[in-house]
Amino acid sequence: MSMVTLMKWITGGIEAFFAIPFVGGIYIISSAWVALGVMLALHLVTLVLSIKNGAVSVGSIFGILASVLGVIPVVGWFLHILTAIILIVDASLSTFKSKKE
Repeated sequence: MSMVTLMKWITGGIEAFFAIPFVGGIYIISSAWVALGVMLALHLVTLVLSIKNGAVSVGSIFGILASVLGVIPVVGWFLHILTAIILIVDASLSTFKSKKE
């Protein structure tokens, strides 16, 4: 498994956790929104790795948006769901493709 795929699994999983109603929001608020800053950094790293390897980077771009707009309760929740889906589907396809080769 490549580093890009691993980062997509990690960031997708964390985004899915943030998308859990109330639980994700409470975690983000209790961390004083530091969790969103950490995710912003992780999405930027994933984006750079994706670009360097010619991989799909849409999930990381949505992740950056989710991290920036995540302070808006309903908008952030929706973006976390969307980002989690995109990243997990992309990571799944990459994992399947690498196992097939």
